[in-house]
Amino acid sequence: MGRSQASPNEITRNPGANPVRNIEKTYSDPLSLVWIHAAKRMGMRVERSNEVNAAWNGEGILAIGASETLDPDDCLAQMILHEICHALCEGPDSLLRPDWGLESAGPAKRVREHACLRLQAALADQYGMRSFFAATTMFRSYYDRLPTEPLAAGEDPAIAQAQAGWERAHDGPWAAALHEALDRTAQISRVLHGLTTEDSLWHAQAVA
Repeated sequence: MGRSQASPNEITRNPGANPVRNIEKTYSDPLSLVWIHAAKRMGMRVERSNEVNAAWNGEGILAIGASETLDPDDCLAQMILHEICHALCEGPDSLLRPDWGLESAGPAKRVREHACLRLQAALADQYGMRSFFAATTMFRSYYDRLPTEPLAAGEDPAIAQAQAGWERAHDGPWAAALHEALDRTAQISRVLHGLTTEDSLWHAQAVA
C-alpha cells in the first residue's frame, strides 16, 4: 500500500519538504529592538558575534556575543547598557578608542569597571530595574554589594568617575535615547507583572 499524501501541517513542519507558504516576516525580541534602536541613535551599530562577549571597535560597531555563546541570564539589553555606561564614564574621547580605551587588566581597569557598574545601577534604579540590569561578568559580586545610593560620596575611587558618567547620561547627547530605552524596558516589565516566576529576570521588576 502506498504512503498517503502528507497533510499541509506535516509539510510545514518538515523543513526538507516543499514549502506550502511564503515566509515574509521574522520574529524579533521586543526588548532587543528597543536597545538596538537606542544604540543606533547614539551612533552604534550592534552586531552579533561568536568571537567576543562584547567589544567596541572605536569606529561605530558594537559587537555583542551571539545568543548561543552567552549565559542564560545574559540579556542583549543589559549588555548594551553596560557598554553605554562604559562610554559615559570614560567620556567622549573614548568613542574613538577600541573598547573605550580600557586596559585589559590592572587596578585601574578594576576601578573603571566599578564606576561603570555604579552608573549602571543608578540608572536602572530610576526605573526599578536594578536586578534586571545586573552585571553578568566577574564583577557581579561588586554590583550586588552596591548601596541604595551607588553614587553617594564615599571612599571608593570609582564614585567620582561614575558621577561624571551620570552627568553625561542626563545632560549629554545620549540622554534622550538612553532614558527612552530604560523607560520602554520598564513598561515591558510592568506588562509582565504577575506572569513571571521567581527564576525570571523580569520577576518583580519596575513594580511601583
